[in-house]
Amino acid sequence: MKRILATLALPALLSACIEGPEEVDGATFYETNCAACHGPTGHGDGELAEGLPVPPADLTQLSAMNGGVFPRDQVMSYVDGYHRGGLYAEVMPEFGAGDLGPTVIVEDEAGVGTPVPAALLAVANYLAGIQE
Repeated sequence: MKRILATLALPALLSACIEGPEEVDGATFYETNCAACHGPTGHGDGELAEGLPVPPADLTQLSAMNGGVFPRDQVMSYVDGYHRGGLYAEVMPEFGAGDLGPTVIVEDEAGVGTPVPAALLAVANYLAGIQE
């Protein structure tokens, strides 16, 4: 009986130690990991932009380049490093290779849930908020 109770209690104890998605700050992630190249406001004018073989993307125009819809899943895939090509693949860090923290379930339009690192979702939400 003790073993059963311990087995049932373990997931609850572990989940209490994981920070929730509301505690992950996309703006801080962006400032720490993206602003040096993409600039403090996301316009591609960061302090390291001049020395790169490819100009950093203007991240405020992602919705405009996608028919007015923010391409959240595409952005997360790109930041993660899962889907990239060309010179950007050589220049931009692959953040998914590191620790992006705990995961949250994100549903697509069809209601299919996919586990996504909370930090990845947070930075995508931050970028959605700076669209012009």
